[in-house]
Amino acid sequence: MSRAEGEVAARPTLAAVARAAGVSASTASLAFSGAGPVSDETRSRVLAVAADLGYGGPDPRARSLRRGRSGIVGAVLEDTLSNAFRDPINVAMLDGIADVTGPADNSLLLLTETEGEHTRLLDAPVDALVLFGCSTRLDASVSTVRRRGIPLVSIEAPPMEGVLDIGEDNVGASRLLAQHLHDLGHRRVAVVALELGPGRETGDITDARVAAGTTWPALERLRGTRLVYPDAGGLVTRGSWTSEGHRAGTQLLDVPASERPTAIIAQSDLLASGVIAAAADLGLSVPGDLSVVGYDGVRLDDPRAADLTTVVQPAVEKGRAAGRAVLALLAGEAATGTIFTSVFRPGSTTAPPRA
Repeated sequence: MSRAEGEVAARPTLAAVARAAGVSASTASLAFSGAGPVSDETRSRVLAVAADLGYGGPDPRARSLRRGRSGIVGAVLEDTLSNAFRDPINVAMLDGIADVTGPADNSLLLLTETEGEHTRLLDAPVDALVLFGCSTRLDASVSTVRRRGIPLVSIEAPPMEGVLDIGEDNVGASRLLAQHLHDLGHRRVAVVALELGPGRETGDITDARVAAGTTWPALERLRGTRLVYPDAGGLVTRGSWTSEGHRAGTQLLDVPASERPTAIIAQSDLLASGVIAAAADLGLSVPGDLSVVGYDGVRLDDPRAADLTTVVQPAVEKGRAAGRAVLALLAGEAATGTIFTSVFRPGSTTAPPRA
C-alpha cells in the first residue's frame, strides 16, 4: 500500500541522516547542535540531507530523557494571564528570570493558579517553579510539589517551608512613603490597596478583610503604612490597573471637602495614575488639593502622573535573582534568599496640605 493510500511513514532518524550524509551519528548530532569541530561544508551537507529526508532534528523528548530533566522552569502567577500582563512589574520580573535561565538552555512555562480551578502544580512537567507573590492559599499544593523534589523559589511570597524567597522590603518602602506625607503635614490619608485575596472583592479596608487577606505584597504594604498612620483606611481594588485606581479615587474624593483625604497612598503606580486622573475629573489639583504617592517606579503614559512621588523597585533584578537561585538549586548547590530594597523617588505629586 502506498503512502497516498494511507501508510504512515516512520519518522526519519538521526542515524538515517548520518548514513545518507556519509558521516558518523555523533558528527550529525554536532551538526544539528551547532557545537563542536564540524566544518561548514559537513554541516551544510548534513542539513541538506536532513531536509531531503524530512528530518527536523533530534526528538526533544528523547533529549529530556537523557538529561533526566524537561528543561522547563515554571513561573506561577496567581491570576489569569490577561490580568497578570497588565502589570509591568510582572513582565519585568519574567524578563529577569529569562535573562538568567534562557542562556542555561531552559524555557519558561507560565502557569496560572486562580481560585476555583484545579491546581496545575501537581503534574506540571517542570524542573523548578518560581512563585510570583503567591498567597497562603497555595500551601497545600506547594507541599505536594516539594515532596516531588522540585526546587521552589518565590518572589514576594509569604514564608513557606522549603521555598527559597526573593523578597522585597514592602514594609520599609511603604513606611518611607507614609513618613514623607506625614512630614509634609498630612493627617487625613487614605490607602488605595491592591487586591487582598484571590476573590478580588472590592470595598472598604476593614480589620476583617485584612485578617482574611492572603495577598502578601498588599498586606505588607498596608502594614508599612500603618506604622505611620495606625488607623489608615481606604479602599481595596481588584488589582494594579489604572481603571481601578480611577474608580477608587472617585469614590474617595467625590465627597465634601471636610471629609476628603488630603493625601492618597496608592499601592502601585498604575493605581496612583488612576487616582490622579479621578482628581482631575473632579476639578481637584495635584498636589494643590491632593497629594498622591505610588509604588513601583514604572513609566506612566499619563503626563499628569509622569513625575509621580513613588519608590522604585528593582523588578528585573528580582527576576534575575530568582533565576540564579533556580539554577543553583538544580545544580545541587547551596542557595540563599535575598531581600531587595526599593528607593524613594520624590516627584511633583506631593506637597503640604492646604491650610
